[in-house]
Amino acid sequence: SGQKVCYGAFKHSCYKLAYFQDLSRRVGFQEARQACEIDGGALLSLGSEAEQQLIENMLQNLTKSGSGVSDGDFWIGLWRSGDGLATSSACPDLYQWADGSTSPFRNWYTDEPSCGSEACVVMYHQPTANPGLGGPYLYQWNDDRCNMKH
Repeated sequence: SGQKVCYGAFKHSCYKLAYFQDLSRRVGFQEARQACEIDGGALLSLGSEAEQQLIENMLQNLTKSGSGVSDGDFWIGLWRSGDGLATSSACPDLYQWADGSTSPFRNWYTDEPSCGSEACVVMYHQPTANPGLGGPYLYQWNDDRCNMKH
């Protein structure tokens, strides 16, 4: 369910996109995280605008390939544990990368993260959705409930 693609330029030199047309095969955050680790990798952490652009290009190629890719957000490895300050203004600072990376890079959609009960992060991929205040729901990040299936 995903072709591994390797590049030399980034800290993470190989990437694998896992996209499931079949909704029943989509998984929650922790399942996705475990699947990556079993595969010898980790959920994606993004270190820079350039790496974000690389992933966007990969997703565009996936869409172009005519493989019937439709709306479906992708888990990335950003999350916050605990819910101590989940509703405070400090909330955005509580997000951390699952692989321990310390990259400060963020690409939130307008008005995100909304925090509250949403503690795990997806990269939007909703090509058919009408654009919102922050533009199309494509490639920017949104916090979501960790048990949602993506």
